[in-house]
Amino acid sequence: MRALVTGGAGFIGSNLVDALVARGDEVTVLDNLSTGRRANLDAALAQGATLVEADIRDAEAVRDVVARARPEVIFHLAAQIDVRKSVADPAFDTRVNVEGTVNVLAAAQAAGVQRFVNASTGGAIYGEGRILPAPEDHPTAPEAPYGQSKLAAEGYCGLFRRLHGLSTVSLRFGNVYGPRQDPLGEAGVVAIFCGKALAGGTATIFGDGLQTRDYIYVGDVVAANLLAAESDAPGPFNVGRGEQTTVLELAEALAPLARDGFGYEHAPERQGEIRHIALDFSRARAELGWEPRVPLAEGLQLTLASLDEHR
Repeated sequence: MRALVTGGAGFIGSNLVDALVARGDEVTVLDNLSTGRRANLDAALAQGATLVEADIRDAEAVRDVVARARPEVIFHLAAQIDVRKSVADPAFDTRVNVEGTVNVLAAAQAAGVQRFVNASTGGAIYGEGRILPAPEDHPTAPEAPYGQSKLAAEGYCGLFRRLHGLSTVSLRFGNVYGPRQDPLGEAGVVAIFCGKALAGGTATIFGDGLQTRDYIYVGDVVAANLLAAESDAPGPFNVGRGEQTTVLELAEALAPLARDGFGYEHAPERQGEIRHIALDFSRARAELGWEPRVPLAEGLQLTLASLDEHR
């Protein structure tokens, strides 16, 4: 299969690229390397994958890349994912997540792409969980521009399906974690905590730490993308474990795995973040044959091992 992965040098994207290359697919990566890392693709590039440096906000560049690559499937993971940045600069967030998605959709339509798999978000779209775990028909009430832009991007995927017959699907991820997530970044509490655990540092918990998230291992997210590409189901599909884990519970789970001691301190809670969320994945199980395989304890060990290996 010929596949194009936008944001393929990033955390989730590069793990997906590795899986595609491993099964023998012809893979093109489109990434502007603003947050993605070329090093994440070293193995894939050595095995024949192609990296094209381009920005999804540049419609002409996107169209040219897609026309040359002639992908059968596009996995769209390029995005602005930082909730705090979206609050500080919602226009930038919109240009990347909405306009950028429209550019990739238009290029896909023009090139006759067979399937378009869009990476979306569960918690940020639903807002505060009224029904837990939240099903896909849960009311959408984003509390930050990031969630609003992702909801708009989903809307355009549905529009291109209705208007142009482009086969699209949106996957609503929980809190994804695993190897290659940046332990020094703003997004990804598991990676940040793991980095502190390896260094014997002190993690920061914003608020009281009782807020809950649905943590899902990146390998399970990759599997959901591959299954979604093989289906024509429109979704949207939740991709999570359906379990609530507090930030305090996450810290406590890491403590016995830490090398030189691991502690945490509290800081004021941050604007735009929801209190409680977990995702009901029963639709993905029924229609895609997907369900999570990696429990949190195992995923944390895999993440720590990967960070330790690359220190």
